[in-house]
Amino acid sequence: MKRKTFVIKAVLLAFVFSIFLLPSAGNAEVNVSVSVPLPPLVIPAPPGLVVIPGSYVYYPPGVEADIFFYHGYWYRPHRGRWFRAAEYNGPWLGIAIGRVPRAVIGVPPGFRRGPVAYERVPYRDVRTHWKTWERDRHWDRDRHEKREDRRDDRREHEGHGHDHERGMR
Repeated sequence: MKRKTFVIKAVLLAFVFSIFLLPSAGNAEVNVSVSVPLPPLVIPAPPGLVVIPGSYVYYPPGVEADIFFYHGYWYRPHRGRWFRAAEYNGPWLGIAIGRVPRAVIGVPPGFRRGPVAYERVPYRDVRTHWKTWERDRHWDRDRHEKREDRRDDRREHEGHGHDHERGMR
């Protein structure tokens, strides 16, 4: 009988111990995740890419979906989530927002509107040279040189226009 009483007391003590010292079921978390499938994106051939000014992030202007090439990877936003792939046709893997480079997240919303600032570059060239171009600030130099050329052209034009007007008076 003493043994039976001892077992009952031990079970009761274990029960009381579990109520007060172990985490309660009220603190349990339930995570529900709804996966939104990424729509398929089929690009039949390697796309030509254009650099987004001031970013060294590239995009294919002929592709409707927002996809970006940056530092050797492709990034694609969809419904508040980000996906990354090693190739332009995928496979796309979901990644945490903290793993998306700031340059990609910082692409201005209207980057597709307006004239394209640079020529389209074949994908194989971007894939091969992006590191060198970024290190050497290739697009910054090229843009600066184009601006200087345009300024010189305008000055020459303005000068001729003023001389022409003076001669007519």
